[in-house]
Amino acid sequence: MSSTTATRAYRSTLRSEQAAATRRRVLEASASCFADRGYTGTSLADIAERAGVSPETVKANGPKRDLLLRAFEHAFAGTEGEEALSENDAAAALLAIGDDDAFVTALAGFIGDANARTSVLWTELLSAANADDEIAAALEGLLARRREDYRRVIDILRARGIAGEGTDAEASAAALSFLWSPESHQQLVLQSGWSMPAYREWLATALRRQFV
Repeated sequence: MSSTTATRAYRSTLRSEQAAATRRRVLEASASCFADRGYTGTSLADIAERAGVSPETVKANGPKRDLLLRAFEHAFAGTEGEEALSENDAAAALLAIGDDDAFVTALAGFIGDANARTSVLWTELLSAANADDEIAAALEGLLARRREDYRRVIDILRARGIAGEGTDAEASAAALSFLWSPESHQQLVLQSGWSMPAYREWLATALRRQFV
């Protein structure tokens, strides 16, 4: 490889990394603004100010409805897009836990922390979907992926012997999705004043009572 080619490759990689870092800042600022001011009360200029970038940069990462959905995905899982939650790096680390009780505790902690980051944002997403057909369609896709993620959780629980082989995967996934929803964090922590350790313990106990 020539020095010129190597320099071009380096610059290309650097630009890609810079673009990815800027994208993360915009999504994090979007999540913060939407949670603080609501979806309708947030402008692209607000996001730009909080992210420390120009409004044009935010527009290039938009539009606003996409920022809402992608900000939720990024805040919940650390990545955006349609990748299954069970396929990211955090999930791989959880699956590597051999002890079943420790696995359930860690999984509940992961979901609890994700819900803490997104429960207010989730409410804004639901509200925005009522007024915007494109957001509603995107929300349907997100919910379908969430159902699939929980079906995979049930498969994992059955493979570990935590849930019986005869467990109805569809019904059990729906029940777990309900129990472990962002709304549970909003009601128990934000509205009822539970501590996060108590909330994480409740999530783990809810799973164990459902299947053990």
